[in-house]
Parts: sequence; C-alpha cells; structure tokens
Amino acid sequence: MHTRTLGTRSVSALGLGCWAIGGPWHFGDQEAGWGTVDDQESIRAVQAALDLGVTVFDTAANYGAGHSEVVLGRALATRREEAVIATKFGYAVDEARKEVGGIEISPADIRASCEASLRRLATDRIDLFQLHVGDLPLEQVDGVLESLERLVAEGLIRAYGWSTDDPERARRFGRGAHCVSVQHGLNIFEDAPDMLRLCQETGLASINRGPLGMGLLTGTYARGAAFGPSDIRRRGAAWMKPFQDGQPNPEWLARLETVRGVLTSDGRTLTQGALAWIWARSPLTVPIPGFRTVAQVRENAGALQFGPLDADQMAEIDRLLSSDGA
Repeated sequence: MHTRTLGTRSVSALGLGCWAIGGPWHFGDQEAGWGTVDDQESIRAVQAALDLGVTVFDTAANYGAGHSEVVLGRALATRREEAVIATKFGYAVDEARKEVGGIEISPADIRASCEASLRRLATDRIDLFQLHVGDLPLEQVDGVLESLERLVAEGLIRAYGWSTDDPERARRFGRGAHCVSVQHGLNIFEDAPDMLRLCQETGLASINRGPLGMGLLTGTYARGAAFGPSDIRRRGAAWMKPFQDGQPNPEWLARLETVRGVLTSDGRTLTQGALAWIWARSPLTVPIPGFRTVAQVRENAGALQFGPLDADQMAEIDRLLSSDGA
C-alpha cells in the first residue's frame, strides 16, 4: 500500500504538492498564490516528509514564478537521491516580477523551461517533467512529445506526463515512449472515473491534484472563513468549486458533514479519510495534497499507516452521497 509505480520506479503512494510554498505570484493580472509563506518552515516540512517515507514532490515553474522550485531544491540539497522531483512547464515565467504569462511550448521554449527548472531546483535531472497546459490542442501534442523525448535522450529528464483533466488528451500523450503519468483532479466530491479507467488501461500513474479540495476537506474551514489578500481562495474563481465568492462552498460543507463519520472511522482524521478514499478508488493513484507546515505534512503522511478505505466504507459513502442528492 505504501508504494506505487511511476514508470520503472517505485515511489510513495503519497506525494506532496508544492504550489502553496511558492508564496505570492500572479497569473496574468490575477493573484495565483496561497499567501505569504515561511521558507524555512517549508524546508523543514519537505525534510519531515522524507523522514516519514514520502518521496514524490510535485511543483511547477509557475508556482511562485519559480520560487517553489527554489525552496524545494534547497530542502533536497543533501537528500536529492531520496526524492522524486516532478515539475511542470508550458508558460512564460518572469521570476523577478513574480508573474506568469502566455503559453510557451516551442522546442526552444521547452528546453529553456527545463534548463531554468534544473537551475532553480539545483539538480542535474528532473524525474517527471509535466506539460502544464491542460487544454493544449491535440494537433500540437506530437511536437511536444518530440521535444520531451530529446530531453530524455540527453538525460535532462527521466520521464514525462501531462497535467490535464481530458482523458482523450492523456491517451494521446500516453503514446510517448517515456510518458508515465497523467495528473488530474480527484477527490471525494470530484470523481474522475473516465480518467481512472484510462490509467488502468494504459498503466499510467494517476497523480491527483486537489485531493483535499484546496483544504476544505480537512475540516479546517467553516462558513465565514477569511483569507488573506494574496490567497487564491479569496478570489473564488469559477473553476474553484470548493470555494465560491471567497468563501467555503456551503454545499461541500454540508456533504462533508454527511460523510464525516465514515471518513474518520478507524481513528483517521478527515484529511486522512479523504486520502484513504482516493487510494481505494484505484491502486494507481498518488494524491499530492498541498502543505505549508510540518504539522500538515505529518497529518498527511499519517494516512499511510491506515491505508485505503475498505469496500464497505466506500459503499457507505456512495450511499450517503446518493441519498444526499450528490
């Protein structure tokens, strides 16, 4: 239960998402970070994760306009061989201005992004290099795959994947010789049966973003919760289902109460129950909850000792959500 396969490598069944530790940044004219962070606490948290058996760390050139990669590189400086680094490319990044802009996926752009990530991460290779443009037109895929295969041949990356919620796109990318994964949204209230079916058919690892609903599924936030001016959840963008108009989604809060008893069975916290649901959905899943503190990492990693929910617990959740109108 504690491991998954990523290509030819054995990795932990739990990863960590490094979006939040990038600090404030902007995507175009929109705030895209999770508020201010303490870099030293972030470093301690990454190292605590390693101590607890977590080996997968997912970041992106976008996060903090490169700052997340810098912090992760510092945290892994003396422990690089223990970690699997996954990062992403596809957008213009201005490190100095903390801004991310338009799509950049030409061969020269992909190489430049890879080299910039290697510099920020202070490493000589990227274990998993992921396309970050989820809706890239299919007719552009072959060119991206060719560029990625060249980077594999040169030893700059070991494997690649696509962060997309479209199974058709994931299937097309999966034809690449060194494509090993698809990153997609998945949590107890946002299932992805078609994508999980595709992963089962193709053997791609299912890396799961949003496993805790941007924090809502931890039980931390109630109605009236306040977020700082540089926290993306304050924005309440249309795609952000757990948070609307800068507030926790009341429908999600109600549904969470409906299944709380099952998720917290056997001594789990809500966080651990939400992760256990994902592991029960497929033996290929690798949830990557975000974090900003050592305490959050310890709680996330604590889910490993419990493993997935059992069949009866999964059936009960289905029944409860169905009767609740979900």
